[in-house]
Amino acid sequence: MERAELAGWLRLSLTPGIGDGAARRLLAAFGLPERIFSQPDAALREVVSHAQAEALAQPPNGLQAQIDLTWQWLQAGDDKVSRRVVTLGDAGYPASLLEMADPPLMLYVLGAIGFDLTQLGHSIAVVGSRNPTPQGATNARSFGRALGEAGLPVVSGLALGVDGAAHQGALDAAGDAPVLATVAVVGTGLDRVYPARHRDLAHRITLQGLIVSELPLGTPPLTQNFPKRNRLIAGLARGTLVVEAALQSGSLITARLTSEQGKEVFAIPGSIHSPQSRGCHALIRQGAKLVESVNDILEELPPLHAPRTASASPLYGNATGVAAASSSSPEDPLLEVLGFEPASLDALSARTGWGAAELQAKMLELELDGHVSRLPGGLFQRVAST
Repeated sequence: MERAELAGWLRLSLTPGIGDGAARRLLAAFGLPERIFSQPDAALREVVSHAQAEALAQPPNGLQAQIDLTWQWLQAGDDKVSRRVVTLGDAGYPASLLEMADPPLMLYVLGAIGFDLTQLGHSIAVVGSRNPTPQGATNARSFGRALGEAGLPVVSGLALGVDGAAHQGALDAAGDAPVLATVAVVGTGLDRVYPARHRDLAHRITLQGLIVSELPLGTPPLTQNFPKRNRLIAGLARGTLVVEAALQSGSLITARLTSEQGKEVFAIPGSIHSPQSRGCHALIRQGAKLVESVNDILEELPPLHAPRTASASPLYGNATGVAAASSSSPEDPLLEVLGFEPASLDALSARTGWGAAELQAKMLELELDGHVSRLPGGLFQRVAST
């Protein structure tokens, strides 16, 4: 990413009053951020409110310092650990997050070279109490290891207790193998490690996994940011295992978000006398699958789709000067953007910048040609070539 492009994305994400929803509308209407800031006020007001258009006219306070900080952070990678910013339109943006109601505009990614977030289509989130029982901590590490041995990366939040044990179990399973073992989604900027006692664990993860945040560098551990972090944990994984959780627990937020996204929720039962088991028991009563072994998880997972094409590039509409391909052959750029995971028109609009009518027409053309199938819920799926 060039510095000017980074500056545009940072300005859009940091502008007061411009949430992710407004930002996505602006991107769909005008293309990349630098084009948004070149629009006249009248054009902006067709997409956002008057107050939002006024906010877009002025760079936010502290923008230049944030650009400098982020650019310096990006340049500090080495031959083992890379530092990346993945934006909403990038080919490297995880498809599963695009299916959420509020996908983040930017993801900061720190981790081993060769790994990226598109490899997480078959991952499982493991979450639970920050103060687990000894058995709960053992279960978290054991399940983390078993999932890793089954080839499933573990997604968690780097918190004390269950999160840390699950990350450690996944790393145990990986050994020295060059595999994506685990992903930590954190509630701070990536220039901080929270909690501090997980500094060594975070270092291990950067060598055999990824650490991810949607928050700008320098963001401290603020309470309001952790529920937002939980939605990304749920969004990245195919399902969520809750190891131990009290009835009032952030882990139950992650489980609820997982269920709302139509994914599987798993829970390990415990003693009826333990407060740390009551959240899991409540989930099981609500329909979560009771889990005693990793096989209970594996048998519920749908078949894996092929990974998205690594060479796929973001495709924007004419607002960015990139012409839309007219061919509906298997090499059509829109098929590359669709990838092999089901996607909605809203998700495709976020990736391409095309309007709904244009996308509807194009997807119909691809469907009639047999390259795309229409799924329940308004989703489209690329048809594998035979």
